[in-house]
Amino acid sequence: MNSTQPFTVAIDGPAAAGKGTIGRAVAARFGLAHLDTGLLYRAVGAEVLGGADPVEAARNLEARALENPALRTAAVAQEASKVAVIPEVRAALLDFQRAFARRAGGAVLDGRDICTVICPQAEVKMFVTATPEVRAQRRYDELIARGQDTTYAAVLADVVERDRRDSERSAAPLKPAQGADVLDTSQLGIDAAVAAAIALVKEARV
Repeated sequence: MNSTQPFTVAIDGPAAAGKGTIGRAVAARFGLAHLDTGLLYRAVGAEVLGGADPVEAARNLEARALENPALRTAAVAQEASKVAVIPEVRAALLDFQRAFARRAGGAVLDGRDICTVICPQAEVKMFVTATPEVRAQRRYDELIARGQDTTYAAVLADVVERDRRDSERSAAPLKPAQGADVLDTSQLGIDAAVAAAIALVKEARV
């Protein structure tokens, strides 16, 4: 791979499937830039929780807003899922993501509509998934480790609701893109899931 040429790895999937972990690992392995596009919607969601209009928040979003540690809270995650169904919000964030994807040297992007909308011509397209129960357990463990007060039942309900909202929205619904490799991480540890993703990228580079 020519280090000066664009090379896009696009990763989609539902919440807590492991796409972020895989995306960061793939980016590090191949020296690519990485963007967790979910953070864009979380940043907009955080602004909305603070009283901002969602469309205006998306249009005025600055890169530094992605560094806010509060973006990883459950409340912001729920709001991010809500603002993500607004077509005007998605349109406002589109150019930012596409420019990042085709930057010189290559990039890895993970989110909900990277393969289907943002980068349909990506050199590598993956759909990372796992059962709702497995994903809920992962998210529950993560939240407890951060000291948040919740229950597995509440987290599972949240995961199921977010899946429904993401898959049924009219703007860029969550689904595997045509030609995308589906990677089910339900029974895979982190190392095995990352290794499988790296193998797909290597194959595309041949």
